[in-house]
Amino acid sequence: MFDDALHFLVQAQEDPDWARLGQHLPYEWVEQAVAYTGKASIRQRRLPAEQVVWLVVALALYRHQSISEVVDDLDLALPDAQAPFVSKSAVAQARQRLGAEPLRALFEISAKAWSEQDRKQYLFKGLSLFALDGTTLKTGDTPEHREHFGEQVYPSGRISSYPQVRGVTLTAVPTHLIRDAKFGPYGINEMLYAKELLASIPDDSLTALDKGFLSAEILCGLTNGGSNRHFIIPAKANTKWEVIGGTPDDAVIEMRVSPQARKKCPDLPETWRVRAITIIDQSARKHVLLTSLFDVKRYTAKDIAACYTQRWQIETSYRELKQTMMGMALTLRSRTVEGVYQEIWGTLTAYNLIRLEIAKAALEVKCEPTEISFIRAFHVIQYELHWAAVTRAYGKLPALMQRLRQRLVMLLNEERPGRKIDRAVKALPQRYTVRVLKRDLN
Repeated sequence: MFDDALHFLVQAQEDPDWARLGQHLPYEWVEQAVAYTGKASIRQRRLPAEQVVWLVVALALYRHQSISEVVDDLDLALPDAQAPFVSKSAVAQARQRLGAEPLRALFEISAKAWSEQDRKQYLFKGLSLFALDGTTLKTGDTPEHREHFGEQVYPSGRISSYPQVRGVTLTAVPTHLIRDAKFGPYGINEMLYAKELLASIPDDSLTALDKGFLSAEILCGLTNGGSNRHFIIPAKANTKWEVIGGTPDDAVIEMRVSPQARKKCPDLPETWRVRAITIIDQSARKHVLLTSLFDVKRYTAKDIAACYTQRWQIETSYRELKQTMMGMALTLRSRTVEGVYQEIWGTLTAYNLIRLEIAKAALEVKCEPTEISFIRAFHVIQYELHWAAVTRAYGKLPALMQRLRQRLVMLLNEERPGRKIDRAVKALPQRYTVRVLKRDLN
């Protein structure tokens, strides 16, 4: 009798409502991504492809938990009276069947849609402000990862203890939403990844870049590849130019394109012009910012300098991704190359979900998204998702999201001080013998 009652309860349960994991991540997007990449499940499984997509996104939100714990806690598997729990091997096989492409497609669909939402609320004189920069992630130390991703090699001949993934992201500065990303082996120069991102920069935008991306091919491709697309970038110490007009502190300059660059890209002109603005930082050091914004009256030197100082927000987004969300984990959890790509795409989607909720909450109370603590908001969202997992009725989801946002706006930072001291790299204390790896030259 007791067994019959349990069987009745299992059969009476509704199928899990996957949309509860994100009001802004429509289930249709998941289905579209899976169908587009040809990964839809042909036969009914406890973990069909669509549910595995949710699982990969949820793994990024619960980095401190094992895969089995995430499946059980968020009730991600379809109910089965004969097997109440899903084995670890079944979850691993489900991830392998899915691959990385559906997660990549889902990220691209959602990132473009989310970055367009409320875009007009954060314009700088009619332009959307973006930042483009690179970062790295460590993977597990396996022969497969070392062969595919490679590792950092130091001048002494030592190599890094773990393989690394190199990536470049295009991030909306006001909201920290990642518009697009490219990543792959560490040995590929981040300039190549940056070139692939140029097509993702929207029209009517201003992109701030680090001086390492100072290249005629990248900057001319940025301005000429769309309508009203502009950039800000610091000049290098050895950058040479000829002054065409303006004042010494706000001049129009002309630079020559190197023969090597023109040979690589024949479409480049022999010379190109930009505006050079001289600024002095808090340490009385002089810097030159190069920009394609030539309208001196509309875009003053002070405005441009203020926009470039916001470029640091992309570094903050990397800290939120690598330290807060990953829980200070040394490496990614995936043990296969395809799993690493899958995990990164899922992490970027999960990060955007959090940032979108923060941005929506900030609009409701008319504050900046950066005024809300990401760490505390991340913990609140983790708690609310656990609560939503046991709430079957979809009609309760709007109320849950409203409560979540009400809690988020209570997490405003009291103070967001600017950088007051120079960055310094300090040696970490070493308690144990350091493992030294030498590059095999044979």
